[in-house]
Amino acid sequence: MQTPLPTAFCERMEELLQQEYEPFLREYEREAWHGLRVNTLKITREQFLRLSPFSLKPVPWCEHGFSYSATERPGKHPYHAAGLYYLQEPSAMAVAEALGVCPGEVVLDLCAAPGGKSTQIAAFLNGTGLLIANEIHPTRAKALSENIERLGVTNAIVTNETPERLAERFPCSFDRILVDAPCSGEGMFRKLPEARADWSPAKVEQCHALQLAILAAAARMLKPGGTLVYSTCTFAPEENEQTVEAFLAAHPEFALLPVPHREQFRPGQTAWTKRGDSRVAASARLWPHLLPGEGHFLAKLVKQDTAPADEAAVSAGKKRSPRKKGAAKAAVSREESIAAWRSFAEQYAGGAWEKTSDSDAYALFGEQLYYLPAAAPNLDGLKVLRPGWHLGTVKKNRFEPAHALALALSADQCANTLHFPAADPLLLRYLKGESLPADGDKGWTLVCADQFPIGWGKLADGQLKNHYPKGLRWL
Repeated sequence: MQTPLPTAFCERMEELLQQEYEPFLREYEREAWHGLRVNTLKITREQFLRLSPFSLKPVPWCEHGFSYSATERPGKHPYHAAGLYYLQEPSAMAVAEALGVCPGEVVLDLCAAPGGKSTQIAAFLNGTGLLIANEIHPTRAKALSENIERLGVTNAIVTNETPERLAERFPCSFDRILVDAPCSGEGMFRKLPEARADWSPAKVEQCHALQLAILAAAARMLKPGGTLVYSTCTFAPEENEQTVEAFLAAHPEFALLPVPHREQFRPGQTAWTKRGDSRVAASARLWPHLLPGEGHFLAKLVKQDTAPADEAAVSAGKKRSPRKKGAAKAAVSREESIAAWRSFAEQYAGGAWEKTSDSDAYALFGEQLYYLPAAAPNLDGLKVLRPGWHLGTVKKNRFEPAHALALALSADQCANTLHFPAADPLLLRYLKGESLPADGDKGWTLVCADQFPIGWGKLADGQLKNHYPKGLRWL
């Protein structure tokens, strides 16, 4: 039996929505919306629609977003494992769209797990600039890192820090910042029934205080002239308009901007016109009874150019740190690791060697070799899960390619490839971790679902030894 909606929540929503409360309430009797967003780092929208086995409807506010029926299971399709799309609720797609990211910018996603909005930002950057995706909770940060990897993002750093620690290190450092804040989750009551049991008026108050603290840290890190988007998946005015009002009162250097696609979030009659401070009139609410998505709120703000910048602090955080403390004690040196990687790449992945030509950009973390984004800052002393593109593991001058390397390559960048149609039972066996019969002794081979890389295998003696990561294998 499903947990009923909290009484105090219903009373508040009836007061807010008035004549629209009944249509809003009836929405909880229907299925939650399901969506996917095409990953343009790997495939175009048009290419995906030609090969998609799913029945899809476009999401009006996201060019690459689609909704699909609950009867379909795109999360259990090889294209998902290949990172061709990210499963994302349609309303959530509006947030990164509002951020307005341009190629070459330096962007921070401050509360990033599980990674839907981060990977959407990465698609806008298109391999340029820098994305720092941060998550304070270690378990969620790990899931974030895995999604960054699956979607083939090479210019991202994943951190596991508090907003305050990042603000100390990176004042006035980012062109754009996204704060998809921790909230009471009222907009997810239909999708996540457990959120109902966890809700209380006290939690709403706690979230409001936490949101203001996170926004204060974000304000310190944004460059003058930079853009900040604040979002939640809740309906509580305390966590939405009132949080924005309190932030603006404490930070007069910020001003509200209109939210893109706002008119598409309010078709026909507008649900609940905010009474009070007109400064939040440009913010947007996404109501589940008015559009094909769950509940969301977003506000877009600009840090005006008149805000002072601490140039000394900015420059202090901008130097790469390709070597980690203790790296000298590793089994192989950084130089030996780069040589092992080059030997592997020239034999198996020449296209990848061309993409990693800056010798100063390599970082050795124990036996793990990474290629840092061009705009990577000094990361010493921070909790870092993923400092850049994970190339592979080096042991005794022997290079073993990482799963992240496979998922950021195209098939034509590798010497040896093995292609399976997406519906081929052999591909399912590969995803389950089984070795496969195959001709030849070609060594490292890129396994592809159709033409899209999905992982590594090692071909020898007529058999493909499986190197698909154990933690990702299908049951």
